[in-house]
Amino acid sequence: MAVLVRRVLLVANPASRSGSGRIHAAERALANAGCEVDLRQTGARGDAQRFAAERMHDVDAVFTLGGDGTVMEVLQTLRSTGIPVGIIPAGTGNLVAHALDIPLNVDRAVQALMRGSRRAIDLGRIDSDPPRAFAFAAGVGIDATMVERTTTYAKRRLGVSAYVLAAGAAALRHDRFHVRIVTEHGAFEHDTSLTLVANFGSVLRGGFSLGPSIAPDDGLLDVCVYAPTSGWDAARMLFRIVMRDYRAKGRMYFVKAREVVIECDPPRIFQADGEIIGMSPVRISVDVGAATLLVPAPAPAPDTAPAPRIPNEL
Repeated sequence: MAVLVRRVLLVANPASRSGSGRIHAAERALANAGCEVDLRQTGARGDAQRFAAERMHDVDAVFTLGGDGTVMEVLQTLRSTGIPVGIIPAGTGNLVAHALDIPLNVDRAVQALMRGSRRAIDLGRIDSDPPRAFAFAAGVGIDATMVERTTTYAKRRLGVSAYVLAAGAAALRHDRFHVRIVTEHGAFEHDTSLTLVANFGSVLRGGFSLGPSIAPDDGLLDVCVYAPTSGWDAARMLFRIVMRDYRAKGRMYFVKAREVVIECDPPRIFQADGEIIGMSPVRISVDVGAATLLVPAPAPAPDTAPAPRIPNEL
């Protein structure tokens, strides 16, 4: 059943990769869907949070036009309010939009969200001052290096390919570090190239998943530890992940937890949803069902069953 949305706040980030060129198209698409649109354009970090806080009690939904950073500012403000957020992708990675199968075209995105439904998802909560939230994943290692070293110019010129190139270069350098992970299940130590705390698992619209059985609405976070022994081993590991084969015992580890502490030796930069947030150690907990998202209607079930996923827990 289609969602009932009439009064809409549209938070647009003109500095996102394609945001400035899509603002009027998004405003027009929402108006054509029968919505009364209040458009606010961000100019600095924190503006999306402020706009959402100012208008949250006067609208039926908040739509974002931008990247994952804009999405997270709004979700952090609206968490636990039940106010739905619709994502119109216009950033570089668009990780959450891809994971939810939201179309990249503005008109199709608006139509899909207005004809879809509401879905409550968990958020990761980072113990910082002030606390930070993330929807997709937070991590240390290759992904944080990728975020740190990808320039704004490269993102604008190459899009998501800029992230792929930076991640590939980091993987081939085979930069390993020691990590200690503590959850309610106990402690674990290993040398690793990448450690993620994932809420969503789906990457590139289901092209592969970061680990087995990762779901954004199960009340748990998924700790994923990848420990290739060389650059070529990292390439083979990526192939295994694409094929949903997580049996590389001794090199891939997965565990579900409600709370996790990650300590690195030496300390490392940490990222969350494509934003550098500081240095390890970091404490993360799950905020169950905290975000309400507008999502497209699910696609018809395929005729064939998906390949089995084999868990490899700590």
